[in-house]
Amino acid sequence: MANMESLQKAVENKSAEDVLRLTCAHFTAGRVAFASSLGAEDQVITHILRTLFPDVGIFTIDTGCLPQASYSLMRATEKRYGFRYDVLVPDAVAVGELIDQHGPEFFYKSIELRKACCYARKVSPLQKKLATLDAWITGLRQGQAATRAHVLPVERDDGNGLIKINPLAAWSLEDVWGFIRAHEVPYNTLHDAGYPSIGCAPCTRAVEPGADVRSGRWWWEAPEHKECGLHNRPNKG
Repeated sequence: MANMESLQKAVENKSAEDVLRLTCAHFTAGRVAFASSLGAEDQVITHILRTLFPDVGIFTIDTGCLPQASYSLMRATEKRYGFRYDVLVPDAVAVGELIDQHGPEFFYKSIELRKACCYARKVSPLQKKLATLDAWITGLRQGQAATRAHVLPVERDDGNGLIKINPLAAWSLEDVWGFIRAHEVPYNTLHDAGYPSIGCAPCTRAVEPGADVRSGRWWWEAPEHKECGLHNRPNKG
Protein backbone atom coordinates (compact mmCIF):
# COMPACT_ATOMS: atom_id res chain seq x y z
CA MET A 1 0.00 0.00 0.00
CA ALA A 2 1.20 3.47 -0.85
CA ASN A 3 2.61 5.62 1.93
CA MET A 4 -0.25 7.73 3.30
CA GLU A 5 1.82 10.74 4.33
CA SER A 6 3.55 10.99 0.97
CA LEU A 7 0.25 10.79 -0.88
CA GLN A 8 -1.41 13.43 1.28
CA LYS A 9 1.52 15.77 0.89
CA ALA A 10 1.64 15.23 -2.88
CA VAL A 11 -2.02 16.21 -3.39
CA GLU A 12 -2.14 19.17 -1.03
CA ASN A 13 -3.91 22.11 -2.75
CA LYS A 14 -3.94 20.27 -6.05
CA SER A 15 -6.72 20.24 -8.66
CA ALA A 16 -9.01 17.23 -9.00
CA GLU A 17 -7.16 16.21 -12.16
CA ASP A 18 -3.81 16.36 -10.36
CA VAL A 19 -5.17 14.46 -7.36
CA LEU A 20 -6.18 11.64 -9.69
CA ARG A 21 -2.93 11.74 -11.65
CA LEU A 22 -0.70 11.72 -8.56
CA THR A 23 -2.62 9.09 -6.63
CA CYS A 24 -3.38 6.63 -9.41
CA ALA A 25 0.32 6.56 -10.29
CA HIS A 26 0.99 4.92 -6.91
CA PHE A 27 -1.10 1.83 -7.63
CA THR A 28 -0.79 -1.16 -9.91
CA ALA A 29 -3.08 -1.08 -12.94
CA GLY A 30 -6.41 -2.65 -12.09
CA ARG A 31 -5.96 -2.14 -8.34
CA VAL A 32 -7.63 1.29 -8.21
CA ALA A 33 -11.16 1.99 -9.44
CA PHE A 34 -13.89 4.60 -9.21
CA ALA A 35 -17.16 3.91 -7.39
CA SER A 36 -19.84 5.98 -9.11
CA SER A 37 -23.23 6.55 -7.51
CA LEU A 38 -24.26 8.48 -10.65
CA GLY A 39 -24.56 11.72 -8.68
CA ALA A 40 -23.46 15.08 -10.05
CA GLU A 41 -20.04 14.79 -8.40
CA ASP A 42 -19.58 11.29 -9.78
CA GLN A 43 -20.41 12.48 -13.27
CA VAL A 44 -17.64 15.10 -12.96
CA ILE A 45 -15.13 12.44 -11.98
CA THR A 46 -16.34 10.12 -14.74
CA HIS A 47 -15.69 12.89 -17.27
CA ILE A 48 -12.18 13.48 -15.92
CA LEU A 49 -11.31 9.80 -15.82
CA ARG A 50 -12.65 8.96 -19.27
CA THR A 51 -10.95 12.05 -20.73
CA LEU A 52 -7.56 11.84 -19.01
CA PHE A 53 -7.28 8.43 -17.31
CA PRO A 54 -9.37 5.96 -19.34
CA ASP A 55 -7.55 2.93 -17.95
CA VAL A 56 -9.09 3.45 -14.50
CA GLY A 57 -12.15 1.24 -14.12
CA ILE A 58 -15.56 2.63 -13.14
CA PHE A 59 -18.13 0.59 -11.28
CA THR A 60 -21.60 1.31 -9.92
CA ILE A 61 -24.11 -0.53 -7.77
CA ASP A 62 -27.54 -1.40 -9.11
CA THR A 63 -29.51 -1.86 -5.89
CA GLY A 64 -32.61 -2.97 -7.78
CA CYS A 65 -34.45 0.11 -6.49
CA LEU A 66 -32.93 2.93 -8.54
CA PRO A 67 -35.18 5.52 -10.21
CA GLN A 68 -35.65 5.05 -13.95
CA ALA A 69 -33.80 8.34 -14.50
CA SER A 70 -30.66 6.77 -13.01
CA TYR A 71 -30.76 3.85 -15.44
CA SER A 72 -31.26 6.31 -18.30
CA LEU A 73 -28.23 8.26 -17.09
CA MET A 74 -26.13 5.10 -17.07
CA ARG A 75 -26.94 4.47 -20.71
CA ALA A 76 -26.35 8.09 -21.70
CA THR A 77 -23.00 8.19 -19.89
CA GLU A 78 -21.79 4.95 -21.46
CA LYS A 79 -22.74 6.26 -24.90
CA ARG A 80 -21.09 9.66 -24.35
CA TYR A 81 -17.77 8.29 -23.10
CA GLY A 82 -17.59 4.94 -24.89
CA PHE A 83 -17.27 2.51 -21.99
CA ARG A 84 -19.33 0.06 -19.93
CA TYR A 85 -19.86 0.28 -16.20
CA ASP A 86 -18.89 -2.68 -14.07
CA VAL A 87 -22.33 -3.11 -12.49
CA LEU A 88 -22.45 -4.66 -9.02
CA VAL A 89 -25.69 -6.25 -7.81
CA PRO A 90 -26.89 -7.40 -4.38
CA ASP A 91 -27.30 -10.99 -3.25
CA ALA A 92 -30.93 -11.77 -4.11
CA VAL A 93 -31.18 -14.30 -1.29
CA ALA A 94 -30.09 -11.77 1.36
CA VAL A 95 -32.55 -9.16 0.10
CA GLY A 96 -35.32 -11.75 -0.17
CA GLU A 97 -34.83 -12.87 3.43
CA LEU A 98 -35.21 -9.29 4.70
CA ILE A 99 -38.43 -8.85 2.72
CA ASP A 100 -39.80 -12.21 3.90
CA GLN A 101 -39.10 -11.36 7.55
CA HIS A 102 -40.12 -7.71 7.65
CA GLY A 103 -42.27 -6.89 4.61
CA PRO A 104 -41.50 -5.06 1.34
CA GLU A 105 -41.04 -1.59 2.89
CA PHE A 106 -39.24 -2.73 6.03
CA PHE A 107 -36.59 -0.02 5.69
CA TYR A 108 -39.07 2.61 6.91
CA LYS A 109 -39.64 0.81 10.20
CA SER A 110 -36.36 1.61 11.98
CA ILE A 111 -32.84 2.89 11.41
CA GLU A 112 -31.55 -0.62 12.06
CA LEU A 113 -33.73 -2.15 9.35
CA ARG A 114 -32.96 0.67 6.91
CA LYS A 115 -29.25 0.07 7.45
CA ALA A 116 -29.79 -3.66 7.00
CA CYS A 117 -31.37 -2.91 3.62
CA CYS A 118 -28.46 -0.64 2.67
CA TYR A 119 -26.01 -3.31 3.77
CA ALA A 120 -27.61 -6.01 1.64
CA ARG A 121 -28.16 -3.84 -1.42
CA LYS A 122 -25.06 -1.62 -1.33
CA VAL A 123 -22.43 -2.36 1.28
CA SER A 124 -22.06 -6.09 0.76
CA PRO A 125 -21.56 -5.83 -3.04
CA LEU A 126 -19.16 -2.94 -2.50
CA GLN A 127 -17.07 -4.83 0.05
CA LYS A 128 -16.64 -7.72 -2.35
CA LYS A 129 -15.39 -5.33 -5.01
CA LEU A 130 -13.09 -3.41 -2.67
CA ALA A 131 -11.45 -6.68 -1.60
CA THR A 132 -9.91 -6.77 -5.10
CA LEU A 133 -8.48 -3.21 -4.89
CA ASP A 134 -5.76 -1.23 -3.12
CA ALA A 135 -7.58 2.11 -3.50
CA TRP A 136 -10.95 3.44 -4.52
CA ILE A 137 -12.05 6.81 -5.86
CA THR A 138 -15.24 8.51 -4.66
CA GLY A 139 -17.18 11.71 -5.26
CA LEU A 140 -17.32 12.74 -1.60
CA ARG A 141 -17.25 16.47 -0.78
CA GLN A 142 -16.88 18.17 2.58
CA GLY A 143 -19.97 20.27 1.92
CA GLN A 144 -22.34 17.38 1.22
CA ALA A 145 -23.33 16.57 4.78
CA ALA A 146 -22.40 16.86 8.44
CA THR A 147 -21.06 13.31 8.24
CA ARG A 148 -18.61 14.35 5.49
CA ALA A 149 -17.29 17.66 6.83
CA HIS A 150 -13.78 16.29 7.42
CA VAL A 151 -13.28 14.41 4.13
CA LEU A 152 -9.71 14.67 2.81
CA PRO A 153 -8.48 14.30 -0.80
CA VAL A 154 -6.64 11.16 0.29
CA GLU A 155 -7.40 9.19 3.45
CA ARG A 156 -7.09 5.72 4.88
CA ASP A 157 -10.27 3.63 4.75
CA ASP A 158 -9.64 1.50 7.81
CA GLY A 159 -12.96 -0.29 7.55
CA ASN A 160 -12.12 -1.70 4.14
CA GLY A 161 -8.34 -1.87 4.49
CA LEU A 162 -7.38 0.36 1.59
CA ILE A 163 -6.94 4.00 0.55
CA LYS A 164 -9.82 6.28 -0.40
CA ILE A 165 -9.27 9.04 -2.96
CA ASN A 166 -11.71 11.99 -2.90
CA PRO A 167 -10.58 14.40 -5.65
CA LEU A 168 -13.55 16.75 -5.12
CA ALA A 169 -13.20 16.94 -1.33
CA ALA A 170 -12.80 20.73 -1.26
CA TRP A 171 -15.18 21.51 -4.14
CA SER A 172 -18.37 23.48 -3.56
CA LEU A 173 -21.69 22.54 -5.13
CA GLU A 174 -21.26 25.55 -7.40
CA ASP A 175 -17.90 24.14 -8.55
CA VAL A 176 -19.58 20.86 -9.46
CA TRP A 177 -22.37 22.39 -11.52
CA GLY A 178 -20.02 24.89 -13.12
CA PHE A 179 -17.90 21.98 -14.38
CA ILE A 180 -20.95 20.07 -15.61
CA ARG A 181 -22.21 23.06 -17.58
CA ALA A 182 -18.78 23.96 -18.97
CA HIS A 183 -18.12 20.43 -20.25
CA GLU A 184 -21.72 19.44 -21.05
CA VAL A 185 -21.47 16.43 -18.75
CA PRO A 186 -24.56 14.17 -18.67
CA TYR A 187 -26.43 14.32 -15.36
CA ASN A 188 -29.52 12.85 -13.75
CA THR A 189 -32.65 14.73 -14.87
CA LEU A 190 -34.06 14.39 -11.34
CA HIS A 191 -31.62 17.12 -10.30
CA ASP A 192 -33.75 19.53 -12.32
CA ALA A 193 -36.83 18.39 -10.39
CA GLY A 194 -35.47 19.28 -6.94
CA TYR A 195 -33.44 16.17 -6.13
CA PRO A 196 -29.94 17.33 -5.13
CA SER A 197 -28.92 13.87 -3.91
CA ILE A 198 -30.30 10.70 -5.50
CA GLY A 199 -30.22 7.16 -4.18
CA CYS A 200 -32.81 4.40 -4.18
CA ALA A 201 -36.26 5.59 -5.27
CA PRO A 202 -38.11 4.71 -2.02
CA CYS A 203 -35.53 6.57 0.08
CA THR A 204 -35.13 9.74 -2.01
CA ARG A 205 -37.44 12.70 -2.48
CA ALA A 206 -37.34 16.25 -3.80
CA VAL A 207 -36.53 19.12 -1.41
CA GLU A 208 -37.21 22.83 -1.33
CA PRO A 209 -34.68 25.13 -3.05
CA GLY A 210 -31.78 25.94 -0.70
CA ALA A 211 -32.37 22.93 1.55
CA ASP A 212 -29.46 20.81 2.74
CA VAL A 213 -28.09 18.71 -0.11
CA ARG A 214 -28.75 15.41 1.67
CA SER A 215 -32.08 16.36 3.26
CA GLY A 216 -34.04 14.38 0.68
CA ARG A 217 -32.21 11.15 1.52
CA TRP A 218 -33.75 9.05 4.33
CA TRP A 219 -35.72 12.18 5.25
CA TRP A 220 -37.31 10.43 8.26
CA GLU A 221 -33.91 10.18 10.00
CA ALA A 222 -31.70 12.68 11.83
CA PRO A 223 -28.79 14.14 9.78
CA GLU A 224 -26.11 12.32 11.78
CA HIS A 225 -27.60 8.97 10.70
CA LYS A 226 -27.77 9.70 6.98
CA GLU A 227 -25.17 7.30 5.67
CA CYS A 228 -25.79 3.92 4.10
CA GLY A 229 -22.54 2.37 5.29
CA LEU A 230 -20.55 2.91 2.10
CA HIS A 231 -18.72 5.89 3.64
CA ASN A 232 -18.80 5.44 7.39
CA ARG A 233 -16.64 7.89 9.33
CA PRO A 234 -14.15 8.40 10.74
CA ASN A 235 -11.44 7.55 8.27
CA LYS A 236 -7.93 8.15 9.57
CA GLY A 237 -5.24 9.90 7.55
